[in-house]
This record gives sequence, C-alpha cells and structure tokens, in this order.
Amino acid sequence: MNNKTLLCFDYGEKRIGVAVGQTVTRTATALETINVVDKKPDWKAISEIIYEWNPDQFVVGHPLTLEGNRQKMTDLAEKFSRQLHHRYNISVDLVSEQLSSYEARRELKSTRKLDPTSARLILETWFSENTNNKCRQNDGNKQN
Repeated sequence: MNNKTLLCFDYGEKRIGVAVGQTVTRTATALETINVVDKKPDWKAISEIIYEWNPDQFVVGHPLTLEGNRQKMTDLAEKFSRQLHHRYNISVDLVSEQLSSYEARRELKSTRKLDPTSARLILETWFSENTNNKCRQNDGNKQN
C-alpha cells in the first residue's frame, strides 16, 4: 500500500492541537498548537501546515461524553471538520477522542504541548481502528 500522510486536529474553543502521521509506519508525531481567536480558527496557520505536509486525509477528534453522548464541543468539532473539507477538498474522518486530554496530561505530566499531544493520541486511535491502513480518497466527511 502507498504511504499516505494524515493530519490530525484536536479542536478546542481556544486552541487546536495538530499532529501528523503516516499510514505505512502507522506512527504519529505531535506538531503544534494553533490558536482560535473570536471562535475562529487561524486558517492562515492551518493552511501553512497543510501546504507543508500535503496530507492525503484529515482526522478530527470527535468529542463525546464518556457515555457516548453529544455535547457542545461535538457540534463545534463537526463544524470544524466540515470547514476543513470545504476549504481544502480533502476527506475528513471523525474519531472518538474520549480521554485524549487526560491521557496527554498523564503522559506529559504537565500541560505544555498538551494540545498537539492529544492530537497525536487521537491519530494513534485512528490507526488502531483502521488496521488495514485504509485511507479514503477525497470522499467527503465520514463519521465514526
């Protein structure tokens, strides 16, 4: 299978964590934090990352409660994923991000680099759920 590059976003009301991964190695690396100002993502910063990494697919954390119910951030993350798809015409997969921030805090033992580390953990979840290294070609949004 050809190697595909994935960019993962952990969307938040104030910050967006970003990670990158490769389907052949099934590895993910935390990249950076992008600010959200006045409820708007820094699209210029996002575009720069996209142009640098030239991803084949996006993954966005899908925040649900521990019981699997929707919450305020669920709608915001879904809106962000639709905006990504519309702006860049690259498919987006939503993947559960339950406890990703908790795990990132535990791993880092601080809040420094928390958002990109959460994005890395979300992307690792995507890899574990997609064991055949499948990567969809620009087929629109898919929700898990």
